[in-house]
Amino acid sequence: MKLEMTLPERPGLLHALPVVNLLALLWLISLLGPAMVQSSGVTVELPPSRFQLERYRNHLVITIGVADDGPAVYLGRDRLDLKSLSARLDAIGGDDGASRTLILLQSDSGASVGVEREVAELILEKGFRLAVAGANRVSGASTLHPSTR
Repeated sequence: MKLEMTLPERPGLLHALPVVNLLALLWLISLLGPAMVQSSGVTVELPPSRFQLERYRNHLVITIGVADDGPAVYLGRDRLDLKSLSARLDAIGGDDGASRTLILLQSDSGASVGVEREVAELILEKGFRLAVAGANRVSGASTLHPSTR
């Protein structure tokens, strides 16, 4: 007994069926995909507190580093000595700009504590607000200590 095939030689629909299945699967994934994504970005309004840091709108950065010829004090990108830093702070702090301006003081780990204290006292003398940012020498974590007069 001889078996005979009743299907045509090239059944086009049977070859196209996997493509239709793939398109249906892509359509289903695109339809259900956003429902599976976790929602994030929920707005949370915290009540005002004395213990939270305020945003720094007017701020300057003073960096104390170590150089071959002694401590290196930078206001922004300009290298200054303590006398010219004092004069520069006087120029910036005119017309009560000092009370509105915050100075962020950063110190290198090799910088002298005495120079850091001297610069911090100079900043507070001029009436600026001060925030001291430094690296914790044990863990390397950054810390921020705000200080006002």
